[in-house]
Amino acid sequence: MCTASIYDARNNFSALVKRAEAGEHVELTRHDKPVAVIISYEEYRERKPNFSNWLEKWRGEHADCLLEEGLPFVRSRELPDDEEAERLWEGK
Repeated sequence: MCTASIYDARNNFSALVKRAEAGEHVELTRHDKPVAVIISYEEYRERKPNFSNWLEKWRGEHADCLLEEGLPFVRSRELPDDEEAERLWEGK
């Protein structure tokens, strides 16, 4: 890991970005305290949470609980047909 002050980073930003592109983490400091990290875009994409996948997974895991509470899972904003609505809302 490479460490640079914010002052040095401002003067050598291109070089620090090249290091990050090569896979090295670049830690930025202010008054010798870490305040930020530069990483490659590829690593950022790998680490970035994918909210829609998480939400789909959560809904699948908790579908039964949601139905018990009277909160049916409907994928779109469209209303379900009458038979589907009856099945979703039965017992409420």
